[in-house]
Amino acid sequence: MMNRFLEHTGAKYPIIQAPMGWIARSQLASAVCNAGGLGIIETSSGETENCIAEIKKMKEMTDQPFGINLPLLFLRDENMIKFVAESGVKFVTTSAGNPEKLIRILKEHDIVVYHAVPTVKAAVKAVEAGVDGLVVEGGEGGGFKNPEEVSLLVLLQAIREQVDVPMVAAGGTVDGRGMAAAFAAGAEAIQMGTRFVSAKESPVHDNYKQSIIDAEDTGTLVLNKKATPCIRALKTERTKEIYEEGLMPKDMFARIQELYFGGDMEASAGLAGQSSALIHEQKSVADIIEETVTGFHEICNRMGQMGSSKGF
Repeated sequence: MMNRFLEHTGAKYPIIQAPMGWIARSQLASAVCNAGGLGIIETSSGETENCIAEIKKMKEMTDQPFGINLPLLFLRDENMIKFVAESGVKFVTTSAGNPEKLIRILKEHDIVVYHAVPTVKAAVKAVEAGVDGLVVEGGEGGGFKNPEEVSLLVLLQAIREQVDVPMVAAGGTVDGRGMAAAFAAGAEAIQMGTRFVSAKESPVHDNYKQSIIDAEDTGTLVLNKKATPCIRALKTERTKEIYEEGLMPKDMFARIQELYFGGDMEASAGLAGQSSALIHEQKSVADIIEETVTGFHEICNRMGQMGSSKGF
């Protein structure tokens, strides 16, 4: 059976690592690629020279295909776009803006483009602009969110009713069970962020990883719904205060690296999805991907037997 995502990317498995700012760099992304998934290098940090160096480093750390994320809202100059277009990388995800701005230059360099969308309207608009696929972001995912939350399973089905391009399911998935559910709703790949943040190869501090592992099903909060940016983050004393106040301070992310790499969980907001409740230990990237693929096939085999026997 044809999987359009695998045809577009050349990856072994239809599993993407999310492009988390400062985190999705060569250490983590190359581990994902070498385990058969598709690592993505972030550029949302705005550190153009550092991100370019990380992209170059990827070619030394893996011989597998990888991708780059271009978040339109955070691109400070044209240098990153020009570099990506000429880098030889053949898969790009765009987000946080209208992909129409980048489609022409990326297509001129034979780059496959998937755009991240949180609504049906955004999905239709992106397809009309000429993207090759979509990263469908459910409200349960971590990081920057649409304040009008739509769950992933509803969003996948609603978008599939409108367009016929490959969809990557993003939000709430950490294993084969979630992957099978997403595929049943129309996806051809999954994107995992929180799961990979907590992986052994992730560069973040152990305090951050342990906070994800310790989180309950109600362990995240959606903050700043009445302003920009709206985010989903781990529940801490600071984020609970912000949730009650309704608005996030403008300097919320000024100390984000102190949280990510220094382990101070009150320094900023630790971005994470509701899937944190499904993560119970640190695992290697290779184990995460292998267990996800194995679990996916086991569930699909069982569901296939039900379909063949017309049973339940």
